[in-house]
Amino acid sequence: MTAASLGQLLATTPPPWFEAAPRHLDELLLDHANCEKKAASTALALMFAYPEDVQLASHMSRLAREELRHFERVQARLGELRVPFRRLPPSRYAEGLRRAVRRLEPERCVDLLLTGALIEARSHERFVGLQSHLDPGLGRFYADLATAEERHAQLYLQLAGRREGDLESRWCQLAAIEAELVTRPDPQFRFHSGPPA
Repeated sequence: MTAASLGQLLATTPPPWFEAAPRHLDELLLDHANCEKKAASTALALMFAYPEDVQLASHMSRLAREELRHFERVQARLGELRVPFRRLPPSRYAEGLRRAVRRLEPERCVDLLLTGALIEARSHERFVGLQSHLDPGLGRFYADLATAEERHAQLYLQLAGRREGDLESRWCQLAAIEAELVTRPDPQFRFHSGPPA
């Protein structure tokens, strides 16, 4: 792997993940719905963790609302496809990134913003890639959402850029962890899982 510059992913999603997506459509959509809820929850958590940062709070408030609208859109798709909602065990992806977040401030805030950018950037990459692997209706659905994911990644990077520290070096460290999580074979299919084991 080569070093990533700020905002760039270190690895692309392996083709077998995209090839498996149509065979795991229920899991894909169910986990996607959960991811949108988690994204809204993350935005709200940042508002509560850093209430003195008015700019952060303003952006995260709008982001949380948009993520919940995306959740509603995925939920509607589940209804159209008659996929009953069920709880899925979490993937290793979010926990793997969460373990890398530093515990002390101000480094913790930087890491939370950079991991937010990583997750949104990976979602954008997968939304774009899914377009050619799913039926045209779902392909258009993911194409429509892809632009928002890219914008969310840039927002997290912009907010991280207001903090002190060597952001590019830290991005490379976190991006290496993220790349390993999405390229290592995975026993369960999830929106951010590795290729099927």
